[in-house]
Amino acid sequence: MNAEHDSTVRSPNLESADAGRCTPDSPVSRREVLCRGLAGGAGLLAGRLAAAAQAGTQAPTAKAKSVIQMWMWGGPPHTDTFDPKPDAGHDYCGPLNKAIPTNVDGIRIGGQLPLLAQQADKYSIVRSMTHGIGGHETAAYLVQTGRKPGDRLVYPSAGAVVKLFRGYTAGYEGLIPPYIVMTQPLGRFSEAGFLGTRYKPFVTGGNPLQQPFNVEGVVARGISEEQQRARRELLGRLDRLGSSVPGNASLTAFFEAEQQAYDMILGDGAKVFDLSQEDDALRSRYGHMPWSETALTWFGQTCLVARRLVERGVPYVTINFSGWDTHKDHFRIMERKLPELDQGMATLLQDLSDRGLLDSTIVWWGGEFGRTPKVAWGAPWNAGRHHYPNVFSAVLAGGGFKGGHVVGASDAKGEEVKDRPVYPCDLLGSVYDKLGIDPDGKLPNPMDMDLTVTPTAADGIPMAGRLKEIM
Repeated sequence: MNAEHDSTVRSPNLESADAGRCTPDSPVSRREVLCRGLAGGAGLLAGRLAAAAQAGTQAPTAKAKSVIQMWMWGGPPHTDTFDPKPDAGHDYCGPLNKAIPTNVDGIRIGGQLPLLAQQADKYSIVRSMTHGIGGHETAAYLVQTGRKPGDRLVYPSAGAVVKLFRGYTAGYEGLIPPYIVMTQPLGRFSEAGFLGTRYKPFVTGGNPLQQPFNVEGVVARGISEEQQRARRELLGRLDRLGSSVPGNASLTAFFEAEQQAYDMILGDGAKVFDLSQEDDALRSRYGHMPWSETALTWFGQTCLVARRLVERGVPYVTINFSGWDTHKDHFRIMERKLPELDQGMATLLQDLSDRGLLDSTIVWWGGEFGRTPKVAWGAPWNAGRHHYPNVFSAVLAGGGFKGGHVVGASDAKGEEVKDRPVYPCDLLGSVYDKLGIDPDGKLPNPMDMDLTVTPTAADGIPMAGRLKEIM
């Protein structure tokens, strides 16, 4: 809520089961409601899409209820994480020249991931991801949508598709929006695509290391809960718009959205982001700096928030963990990022398992591509790794996916696919299948075009089939 304007309610992407409900993306005053018009055209379109999704083709039986997507923005190095090549030599490995055994016979991962090595029975590694696109924006779009960039349509991301099929149309009644991104947008493309703004994610902003976690539109910096309640009471005494136009359906929807916003700010909705409710020892296990067990890591605390969100039934949560675009000083950066990844992801898998949530929650780790296996030692790179879309890795756990397996393989130096290529649409189709969304079913769209949830062979997009090996 904007603390400086008592007559304004910020309700970013807060939505209701009523498809025609007003859901402003920015601060909206009563005057602006009237100026923008009360017809709710965007809401009507969203309602039509939702109805089409609900009446769509028969979906497979759902094994999973939620997804936690760990998006390594920038492109994580496959050879330093889940596909190590210790025999490739110094020009390829640099100082990260060790592969360690896991708790699954025959599977070895990067030496900087010892905690994840103890959890390998819970996840499977896809070592043959490929698509050949080396630009951040276009590669991210392809991995998130399964579609070729540059097509005449902008397709929705996986989170938006799940929001369409497994959000309100599937009976989701949670106060928290069904598609959450922490803490900044995924990249430089529209996550909602042609589905429209209703299917964009709720981006939290803020920093989970701060107390409180200043979630955009939910927690106002420097404003206490008592002040928020006093302001709401004052707003209610001053507000006469509702009583002056009684029975207006659009105004009724607006005031219901306002009520939702306040429930998020002052009710149980905000508590899901309050990590002070968690045990300090658990928070520390999610990741702390090596010099202090009280100096927690950003990634670890976002993983903990993600667990709390799926515990509340939120269908899709993305952790946007940036900083992997390591053209320069790669190994110096990995000294910090790999232990942070190891602690946060390993603890999340164990925590979900301990709470009985892993069977119903898909954890998907990956990025838009990998990094060059051969190190750029010379100036100006100072031991960097560049973009590499020829082959890279992804990890899938929970939600019905088998653990303790490896799908596909790269060659001896991690430069090309050696066995069983896997394309983005193959992985996405597998995830949708586990969520009970028919990958071959109709994808509702405002143009009423004959589109499917994932591409078909007729679309001319490379595909090699879903991940049956781990399904």
